[in-house]
Amino acid sequence: MRRSASWQSVWDDRILEWIRENDGTGTAAQMKKSEIIRCSRSTITRRLNKLADEGLLRDVGNGVYLMTDKAEAYLDEEYDVEEGRYINNNESVVDGPSAESEPNGV
Repeated sequence: MRRSASWQSVWDDRILEWIRENDGTGTAAQMKKSEIIRCSRSTITRRLNKLADEGLLRDVGNGVYLMTDKAEAYLDEEYDVEEGRYINNNESVVDGPSAESEPNGV
């Protein structure tokens, strides 16, 4: 099971999943147009900003966001967002890429 944080909304997992399914990049306009995420564009934008503030996405400008290694690990149930720690299958904390690492090897 994914380990979400108290600040996360119900839309965050859907947004991250959408970005992963779209080559690790996306904009609020693209998400709204896809009709998969059924909330307002302003809500999507707010959630994108929050996910970027928390290190799960990277804002590269012009409304474009890239998925980070943390987000990939979270979706794969290998990152505890609340604790800010990588975990392994045995539920123990493991070292992972630093917060400074580039998303998806970029």
